[in-house]
Amino acid sequence: MNIFERFQGVFASPKKTLEAVAEKPVWVDALIILLVVLAVHTYIITPIMQTETLATFRDNVKLQERLGKDRFEQYLKSQENPSPTRRLVTSLGITPVTSAVGFLISSLFLLIFGRIVSTTGTFKAVLAVFLHANFIDKILGNAVRLAIILSRKSIFQTTTSLALFFPKMSFTSPAYIVLSQVDFFQLWMFGVLGYGLAAVFKIELKKAMIVSYAFFVIKSVIYIALGFLSRSFLS
Repeated sequence: MNIFERFQGVFASPKKTLEAVAEKPVWVDALIILLVVLAVHTYIITPIMQTETLATFRDNVKLQERLGKDRFEQYLKSQENPSPTRRLVTSLGITPVTSAVGFLISSLFLLIFGRIVSTTGTFKAVLAVFLHANFIDKILGNAVRLAIILSRKSIFQTTTSLALFFPKMSFTSPAYIVLSQVDFFQLWMFGVLGYGLAAVFKIELKKAMIVSYAFFVIKSVIYIALGFLSRSFLS
């Protein structure tokens, strides 16, 4: 299958598509598409994110005390007049690099998890199915999030998770930090990934789903911990 058939197949016939990808791992074109989409997404939302960040920090007295008045004022000034070059560097440089590293590390951990239940499967195959499953979250999911962000002019309060049902909840609240990790597109993505892992590791679908969602749970716990760490820094 070519890349367009694989892209369509992830949504229309995920089991058949990811089994084919696992049998003949192709990942370079999928990675390029994902990185381009993430770079464009970052470029579009950066001005909104900078505006919201500035508004959040401006009245944060505790943060001012921690940084010191001079450093605090310097930071606010840099956020008020961000250079176009910095926006390009962030979207076209930092985002693709960090995303690529994230895909590689995630695939490595999935391979390690898979080794618990199987002795077959290669890193290349795991990476290929993981990248294709990410079409759901990184392309469709981000398209939906972008539409909401542009309509609300807000990133911090934009979510496609359980937190969506609590629109008045602050994004810095503990409940929001936890609920925001239960993202509908990610749940869908890891379900589809289970088909690919079953084919890669030659195991039954039930075990593959356990491996996939176990990784999802561990990843969510790490992000929740980072969210609480950020909250303690900002409050």
